[in-house]
Amino acid sequence: MKRVVFGITDLSIGGAEKTLVDLCNALCNLYEITIFTIYGQGKLEKELNNKIKLISLYNSSYANLKLIHRRLISLKLFFMRKFIYKKNIQNKFDVEVAFLEGPITQLFSIKNKKIKKVAWIHTDISLIFGTGIKAKFKKILNKKIYTNYNNLIFVSQNSLDMFNKTYGINKNNQVIHNYINIDKIIEMSNEEISFSFDSSSINFLSVCRLVPSKAIDRLVRIHSQLLNDGFYHKMYIIGDGPEQNRLINLIKDLKVDDSFILLGAKTNPYPYMKICDYFCLLSHYEGFPMVLLEAKALNKTIIITNTSSQETIDDYNSKIILENSTQAIYEGLKQVILNGKTNTCNSVDNNNYNIEILNKIQNILGE
Repeated sequence: MKRVVFGITDLSIGGAEKTLVDLCNALCNLYEITIFTIYGQGKLEKELNNKIKLISLYNSSYANLKLIHRRLISLKLFFMRKFIYKKNIQNKFDVEVAFLEGPITQLFSIKNKKIKKVAWIHTDISLIFGTGIKAKFKKILNKKIYTNYNNLIFVSQNSLDMFNKTYGINKNNQVIHNYINIDKIIEMSNEEISFSFDSSSINFLSVCRLVPSKAIDRLVRIHSQLLNDGFYHKMYIIGDGPEQNRLINLIKDLKVDDSFILLGAKTNPYPYMKICDYFCLLSHYEGFPMVLLEAKALNKTIIITNTSSQETIDDYNSKIILENSTQAIYEGLKQVILNGKTNTCNSVDNNNYNIEILNKIQNILGE
């Protein structure tokens, strides 16, 4: 049985992390699978099939580390990556898959001609660097890193197009959309929770990491302006991340504590998604968001900005796509509030979707 290692930063709650767990669970009868993480104690670790081996470079979650330790680890991962790779990865597997951009892709890029190397790209890579000398250095470094892979997999056509525009590297580039376990999502959505949305209000929900790309700070300001203009509603966010404290302070400053509610990370967000009125993902940029596939499975009306996430809901009827600006989002949400609650009625067939994805991945990994 072929030995395959998937590398990712950690198995905390997130779209790429959920995708990896579901994908490995689906493949573990065909391959001897190991997941290598930089940080341990991720909440999704317990969802892994017991056939899957888990190795963590550090047996601590990123959140539990002190700032100085985080910085030291970052330096080690950059300057000592050859040593770390040789000690933990080299010649132990037949295929090495870097499943997320960043440190794990740098680590798995160490040259080893005996091994097939695959890198997954989940986002519009042209938007994650910013500007300035540091950004130029990162682009040069990344171009060198990605040339060391045999196959580059992109979760959306937009991600592939922007990567080609940025780097012009062709390493058997291919688009493979995210795998999703629909039956599991529907089953988990039926779990009883001691929570209810405000029946007198329009209730918007988003599930995402609290990072700058998700534009939650922009959403807080839009929410505040809508309330000031007399358009009452409530906004709920499931997720955590490095922006959390800044968002808490912003919510307090704008005095919207009782209507813009951070619910924190949830191992099972699906009961909340099932009963909300509208599901939102109003980001600055996206890849192929797993959470939109989940919202589709739960038959929700979806509101997004016109990022590459549009590709996720091309075949879906109950959707609202807004221009990616403060004013357009304000006007779009205002119209939704004026229209009131709506009933959705969609039928999404994901069986053929998943079979096609697994076949494509098996073709890359080999027999």
